[in-house]
Amino acid sequence: MTGPRTATVEDALRHAALTEPEIRAWVRVDADGARAAALRAPAGPLHGMPFGVKDIIDVAGLPTECGSPLRRGRTATSDARLVERLRLAGAVPLGKTVTTEFAYFHPGPTRNPHDHGRTPGGSSSGSAAAVAAGVVPLALGSQTAGSLTRPASFCGVAGYVAPVGAWPTRGFTGLSPSLDAPGLLTARVADLATVIEAVDGTTAEDPRSIRVLAWPGTELADVEPAMLDALERTAHTLGATDLGRSVDTYRLADAHAVVMAYEAARALAAEAEHPESLSGQLNELLERGRRTTDGDHRAALALARTARAAVLDLLTRADAILGPAAPGPAPYGLDATGTPVLSRPWQLLGLPVVTVPGHRDPYGMPLGLQLIGHPDRVGRLLGVARAVEEAIQ
Repeated sequence: MTGPRTATVEDALRHAALTEPEIRAWVRVDADGARAAALRAPAGPLHGMPFGVKDIIDVAGLPTECGSPLRRGRTATSDARLVERLRLAGAVPLGKTVTTEFAYFHPGPTRNPHDHGRTPGGSSSGSAAAVAAGVVPLALGSQTAGSLTRPASFCGVAGYVAPVGAWPTRGFTGLSPSLDAPGLLTARVADLATVIEAVDGTTAEDPRSIRVLAWPGTELADVEPAMLDALERTAHTLGATDLGRSVDTYRLADAHAVVMAYEAARALAAEAEHPESLSGQLNELLERGRRTTDGDHRAALALARTARAAVLDLLTRADAILGPAAPGPAPYGLDATGTPVLSRPWQLLGLPVVTVPGHRDPYGMPLGLQLIGHPDRVGRLLGVARAVEEAIQ
């Protein structure tokens, strides 16, 4: 029986059945569970909205397999706290979306909806692809390096990375406690704002004026001309000024890699005892983390604290830093997920990030821009992101 509260779930199930053979965004679509949840969903602001859940995040009664044979069939007994919050707002989990292995680099089977021969990014690949394919209007992801910002850019959707520590990670399988942050993927920035308000009460501000600092990221990556052109055109429209050399992003990216390796080696110590069941990429990360000293880890975190204070001061005088969310469009091939280097400095500092879609390269592939903001001014960041999206459109 299909009623008003199950209509959107039924639409999502039909669309998943049509797109899944090509996109392969889902580990598991829980049709029966979603229908039952839709019938008892409370009449909240997200009433009846189906959503995908990255498969490092617990949904009661479903396995959380983390893209690894080591977790195959391990069923969650309760919802992650963020899933609970979405249910309370009336949203309905449709199932689990593909993640890279333990949210690191080894890719899953998901393909980019805009070109099936290209990567959707990592590690929130399935969540980004499910939204981009129009199966669900919302999906949960997470970011430790560039795990949400990059797939949002590659798949042409809006993304939000919460400030580190702002949203609960209970029920998440983490990789690095100092860096892990939950996030959201939706079709547009306006949809992000709706969900964020339902989750934590933050409302998007309507800025009367905008001050944005433009950052091309070319000291970290070979940013492609189409991405630089998109950045320059948007920065010009906004009257942005140049970030300049006020932030040493190169040192911050290096420090991020130190923190991530050190903490991942400890978070996945039990899994490291089974190297034959792990990818070469993950084994290499864990080995590097074991070689990283306590002193190296402390020094990297100390650098992060000093730089964070300076950047927060900068962001009291500017609304956001505007930069490329990735070096270019999604690369060809499905055996790699692209580089997260343009997200590493900002994730080390624990800052909120919004990926704004809308630009395309000459071949029609999506190009996303990222807005980095102040953790105490997320409402302002969302308002600016909405204005940037309108300017792009």
